[in-house]
Amino acid sequence: MSRVYNFSAGPAVLPEEVLKEAAAEMLDYNGTGMSVMEMSHRSKAFEEIIETAEADLRELMNIPDNYKVMFLQGGASQQFAMLPMNLMKNKVADFIVTGQWAKKAYQEASKYGKANKIASSEDQTFSYIPDCSDLPISEDADYVYICENNTIYGTKYKELPNTKGKTLVADVSSCFLSEPIDVSKYGVVYGGVQKNIGPAGVVIVIMREDLITEDVLPGTPTMLQYKTHADAKSLYNTPPAYGIYICGKVFKWLKAMGGLEVMKERNEKKAKVLYDYLDQSKMFKGTVVAKDRSLMNVPFVTGDADLDAKFVKEAKAAGFENLKGHRTVGGMRASIYNAMPYEGVTALVEFMKKFEEENL
Repeated sequence: MSRVYNFSAGPAVLPEEVLKEAAAEMLDYNGTGMSVMEMSHRSKAFEEIIETAEADLRELMNIPDNYKVMFLQGGASQQFAMLPMNLMKNKVADFIVTGQWAKKAYQEASKYGKANKIASSEDQTFSYIPDCSDLPISEDADYVYICENNTIYGTKYKELPNTKGKTLVADVSSCFLSEPIDVSKYGVVYGGVQKNIGPAGVVIVIMREDLITEDVLPGTPTMLQYKTHADAKSLYNTPPAYGIYICGKVFKWLKAMGGLEVMKERNEKKAKVLYDYLDQSKMFKGTVVAKDRSLMNVPFVTGDADLDAKFVKEAKAAGFENLKGHRTVGGMRASIYNAMPYEGVTALVEFMKKFEEENL
């Protein structure tokens, strides 16, 4: 069977070259006579895998030397608790709520201290990013939290908020490595890898060293302290070894493609094809304010639930998978991460045009 165009929001499409390489090495990695899946995480071979992965990620993102990179488990959702446990020294944090995941992070932090919702776009179903140029930042806030790209709603910060000197913490799960970022503007950048980088089961945390201390909230479990993992170079306990190995291969693929500047250009070109069509279509409409649109996740609707369902069903039959929108918003959503080829997006647009002609 030929491969489908997979528009899933995550776990999501991976580069075909990476999958083929992993398949070729499945039974014998690099002459070891075993799979990475079977390998001791304390072995020389795996040590080289994780160290190379970190070095390549540092190079791709131009990560400053005073930031630690950690390959952890528990997904981005575990970070919702881990961050306040480790960073809430004054027991205060400010949140800009632009979608479901920022909202969950805000609710979780409320268990550990005072979480302030200083801006939100919930009033219009998270279809825009609020103005963050002059926010009521709390004087004693330990950090300001954002979800930079909102997978469900298809919005993206084009400018980082003015945190007035406070530490910025960003969940970048669904825009990770899609374009260059200036890591030094953040205290913490983190994300689950299952959208743009690898298989589910790994979360990457990039954290400024001064934020990693033993001064955590009383009762914080050893496994939920960043210092535990930073000191042990992500090998305190058995890490998600195979997932890290695939991430490492994707980093190599990104470098071979020309790095994050090139990926940004590719992603802009792909997204433009789809947004240009949505802007002139009589049937399909994008749901996001134009200036805040994500390059990664494109939600759209017809305005008729039955027609939406018909479209998703016929698209699937035509080889376009996972176009159904998130259950909280309905409609459709095309996630067009790094590994989605340009041809996949143009083929989807052609299919949408045909569907529009037949159903208007």
